[in-house]
Amino acid sequence: MARTYRTTLARRIGNTVFTAALRTVPVPGPYALLTVRGRVSGQPRSTPVRVMEHDGQRYLVAPYGEVEWALNARAAGEVSLRRGPRSHTHAVVECAPDEAGPVLRAYAKAEPITRPYFDAAPSEPPEAFAAEAARHPVFRLV
Repeated sequence: MARTYRTTLARRIGNTVFTAALRTVPVPGPYALLTVRGRVSGQPRSTPVRVMEHDGQRYLVAPYGEVEWALNARAAGEVSLRRGPRSHTHAVVECAPDEAGPVLRAYAKAEPITRPYFDAAPSEPPEAFAAEAARHPVFRLV
């Protein structure tokens, strides 16, 4: 059974530090600061994310389930990604399970810390991850 995500004090502190770094300097690797308009408040909300590249496309994956940024991105239809001083706005399209499955599998392989939040193991076929797509939204950047 997959673990349920809970925000801990350590995670909040880590996200705050990582957010500050992403706002000021280009951090090495595939990470960016995602900013999306809140679906209720309309105010910008930011969180660090990994931008997943797979088969020539770029994706945002919600490995911890339908968290706030994913719900907001679904409602807004666009997000802003920032790395240091550069920020770009992208339309997002939520992926169907057949497109999301291989991306979720690649994400679980690339980010071992997220594996407990999936029922499928990285060694399983993409179809096992496609079955989890309803619980782990995947958005293609357009």
